[in-house]
Amino acid sequence: MKKRLYEVMKKGAVVLAIGCAYSIFHITTGLGIPCVIHEITGLKCPGCGVTRMLLALIRLDFRAAFGYNAVLLCMLPLLAALLAVSVIRYIRTGSRKLTRPENGIMWAMIVILLAWGVVRNLPGVYFG
Repeated sequence: MKKRLYEVMKKGAVVLAIGCAYSIFHITTGLGIPCVIHEITGLKCPGCGVTRMLLALIRLDFRAAFGYNAVLLCMLPLLAALLAVSVIRYIRTGSRKLTRPENGIMWAMIVILLAWGVVRNLPGVYFG
């Protein structure tokens, strides 16, 4: 159990460090990671605006974050809860398998995000 806890903490620290480094880079240079789908097609994918949304959340600018990716912002608490439950289960038991309800929630969120990818590209719909 201690080994798995250390592994999770190490990976979490790496993800946090990369996120902080990217945030500092973006804030100081104004350069960001472009969306390949948007660059090629001109359409917004379901994930377009995630970086800007997260940077707005760092500034506690919830209005801007909502404008960049409203659906994903609304899903963040559920995603965080699912991640926390999964990490705790992994630390305690070593199991990485999602339960049936967790799987259902994940698939529902995927379907919602795909639908959001269609809706946000309809004429007259504007978010960020």
